Amino acid sequence: MSLKIVILAFDGMETLDFAGPFEVFTTAARMAQRMGLGDEPWCTVHCVATSDAPVAARAGLRVLPDFSFARFARVDDRPADILLIPGGVVDAALNSADTLAWIARQSATAGITASVCTGAFLLAAAGVITDQRVTTHWEDFADLQKAWPKLQVVDDVRWVDNGRTVTSAGISAGIDMSLHLIERLGGLALAERTARQMDFAWTKN
Repeated sequence: MSLKIVILAFDGMETLDFAGPFEVFTTAARMAQRMGLGDEPWCTVHCVATSDAPVAARAGLRVLPDFSFARFARVDDRPADILLIPGGVVDAALNSADTLAWIARQSATAGITASVCTGAFLLAAAGVITDQRVTTHWEDFADLQKAWPKLQVVDDVRWVDNGRTVTSAGISAGIDMSLHLIERLGGLALAERTARQMDFAWTKN
């Protein structure tokens, strides 16, 4: 069965925090097919938002989600293998009870919950990360630590993998982390083939 990858979209999200992992996972699906890794697609990627309306990413790029929270629950109730939360300007998302509740519900059953950049703030606000080692964008270390003092915020890694939760630093680190997740779930050969296809110099921890 194809892996189910769910990416949250919200107003103010950093475009590459969303689109970088999206490109990694969809490229991995194409490469897995070329490599003969099973008859079914290696993964399916779903973009989910609070409503069906276009999401305005940071700097104005508009993204049309595949599903609203409500419609996604009706269409596909399988737990996500990877739930990914991008960063960006997260103030509105932090103040959205619906968004935080959705993250908490999805994370409770997801195999892995991952964040890029300030997406870690949303995971903390939703109670997904509480006292683990985590990371975020370098500009936001102090604010994350101050807001959630039990977290162990580290600044010397591209990502932190705690098993069920994985957090990454900013933008390009989210692509590195996504390749790491492909290595975890699909093997090193698939991750390296994906990076090569993208002409991306994969930086590992």
